[in-house]
Amino acid sequence: MIDPQGTMYGWFLDTVRRSPGATAIDVRDDVLSYGELRLLTDRLAAGLVRAAGRRPHAVGLLASRSLATYAGYLAALRLGAVVVPLNPKFPAGRNRAMCVAAGVDVVVADDAGAAAAAEVVDGTGAVALPLLGVWRERLPEPWNPPYDGDPDSVAYLLFTSGSTGTPKGVPIRHRNVAGYLAHCVERYAVTPGCRLSQTFDLTFDPSVFDLFVSWSTGATLVVPSDAEVLTPAAFVTGKRITHWYSVPSVVSLAGRLRGLRPGVMPELRWSVFAGEQLTADQARAWAAAAPNSVVENAYGPTELTVTVTAYRLPADPGSWPDTSNGTVPIGRPHDALDAVLVTEDGRAGEDGELCVRGGQRFDGYLDPADDRGRFLRGETSFVVAEGPPRGDDWYRTGDRVRRENGEFVHIGRLDDQVKIRGYRIELSEIEAVLRAHPGVRDAVVIAAPAPGGRTVLHALYTGEPVGTAELTAVVARRLPEYMVPNTLHHVDAFPVNASGKIDRRRLAAEIGEETR
Repeated sequence: MIDPQGTMYGWFLDTVRRSPGATAIDVRDDVLSYGELRLLTDRLAAGLVRAAGRRPHAVGLLASRSLATYAGYLAALRLGAVVVPLNPKFPAGRNRAMCVAAGVDVVVADDAGAAAAAEVVDGTGAVALPLLGVWRERLPEPWNPPYDGDPDSVAYLLFTSGSTGTPKGVPIRHRNVAGYLAHCVERYAVTPGCRLSQTFDLTFDPSVFDLFVSWSTGATLVVPSDAEVLTPAAFVTGKRITHWYSVPSVVSLAGRLRGLRPGVMPELRWSVFAGEQLTADQARAWAAAAPNSVVENAYGPTELTVTVTAYRLPADPGSWPDTSNGTVPIGRPHDALDAVLVTEDGRAGEDGELCVRGGQRFDGYLDPADDRGRFLRGETSFVVAEGPPRGDDWYRTGDRVRRENGEFVHIGRLDDQVKIRGYRIELSEIEAVLRAHPGVRDAVVIAAPAPGGRTVLHALYTGEPVGTAELTAVVARRLPEYMVPNTLHHVDAFPVNASGKIDRRRLAAEIGEETR
């Protein structure tokens, strides 16, 4: 069903031809068939060309989970343009920087992004295309030229947190997506009539699973509101969801709202979690609420096209593995991928940095300077690759993984990169923003566990005492909301270790004692 030589829009188009009357999307008050969504896509594609004055190279999506968002995504692909998801919740400066780096020509904005659209495109050379009110009625006639997508071209471009304070662009090509989708369609038995949730913002790459596992099979993409994501049981039951996919923290949030009673989701067939560690307690709570659902824990960084490993929990909770850190294993790599654990001395081992290669691995960052040190070369012993990455080079995930009873278990990050609510961030980026304040001499940000399996950020700084509200506002103006520290503490000095470096472990331990 997934042609390995195809493209994301081509797979959607194949489904349109097979099942034009099947329901493609159910979002807010809009329910469209595949035929209707294709017509809307073609008309919006013509609108993008008219707005840009030419066929655009890249299209930004400054939009929430709305019909305009999904039609914009498909319309960009229809034109062979690169999809660049933005986020209305991000500071305008961050969205603008991403537009400049990606060479965005036109920015689609819905009601959530329209207010910021002018500021985002200011000085970038791009134009804004607000889709408000009865926007569908104002679109031009459909774009008629035949679709001529190239499997080797970039399909979408996502930005991850960068240690220099500048987001790193991750270009993913259609051919990177092909094997991933084929794997998921088969593994999760997705067929026409299935109904898949869409809980992820488009700036978070698991959204690619939601959209194109649905649209390449004739399934229906069903989009919850933000409130419905926090009450998944009501959404799953009310919308007859067959496949649920979200970050694990949703389980904890729903549990605190008393929304995960045992047996409350009896019709759910599949439940997949990714983006952060899934604890055994979270998995038990979800499995009890959805007793007839298969529960899986998936893992993968953006650079490896969504996920590269998965672990399926046995139907009997009594048979679940007992891991060293109380998390569900991340399992084994997909059959078409190679994975190895590389120890500090550059050898393959049972505990080390997870490195992966294969068709899902990207070809390198948008800025080649970001490739430095991120790839390894070798088969049994490994060295850092020099120059542009080769096809058989291994991508270094930066994650420490241990093999336990034949399965990979995610232990943590090897650096100061963490995941907050599924978003991957580098703590040094937050520290750089804090240090830019004239009263701050130095700053350290610590990620610490909190009740419910969450991870929260604590910032400590030296220099002059600054009001918490003032420092919080400084960070909020530059960074997304999930990167704003939960607490800010002024200290006279940081403890150091024997090497004279800031003792982050000691700080983390002290914060852990204070938050218990």
